[in-house]
Amino acid sequence: MTIFLLVALGYLLGSIPFGIILTRMFGAGDLRQIGSGNIGATNVLRTGRKGLAAATLILDGAKGAVAVLIARQVAPELGPDGAMIAGAAAMIGHCYPLWLKFRGGKGVATLLGLGLALAWPIGLVFAVVWLGTVLLLRISSLGGMLGAVSAPIAAAVLGYPAYAIGLAGLAVIVLWRHRENIARLRAGTEPRVGGKKDAADQAGRA
Repeated sequence: MTIFLLVALGYLLGSIPFGIILTRMFGAGDLRQIGSGNIGATNVLRTGRKGLAAATLILDGAKGAVAVLIARQVAPELGPDGAMIAGAAAMIGHCYPLWLKFRGGKGVATLLGLGLALAWPIGLVFAVVWLGTVLLLRISSLGGMLGAVSAPIAAAVLGYPAYAIGLAGLAVIVLWRHRENIARLRAGTEPRVGGKKDAADQAGRA
């Protein structure tokens, strides 16, 4: 029953569409009708509201982190498993929210948040790989995917084997959510940040 409650709580928390809420609150329109229709921070950039995009990024990350922290408080007897289950449920809720007909975000920010909460060194590696890739190659989607893949590797190498398998599963979800980006990367048509097209337009497709 405790595990069921953690899953339900994590999913409900993760499914809060902060991108949609913020863009509506501040008169930026319906995010689902803008750009890629994605509810994440990168698509919020298409509105030209960088502050809203930053807030969405932070709040989406917080969903994963808060789910992990709550699990540790309410079910400490479950140990690492409880925290991993709650964090995973939050990310799944973000990617597949029931009230949005399971059309959610791509999970990168939420995965980063839960990774930081599980063990900050894991989250740090994730963030460095993500941001480093974007800075070096100027491809937002590739940075997010490589960051996600780095998380389970970091968990295994840095001495957190209890989290490695769960993070690997979540990384697969991130890759699946980016399947259109992967197709564009293979075709050489994935936009670059700061390229010829407007940066906000590129971000919306990432």
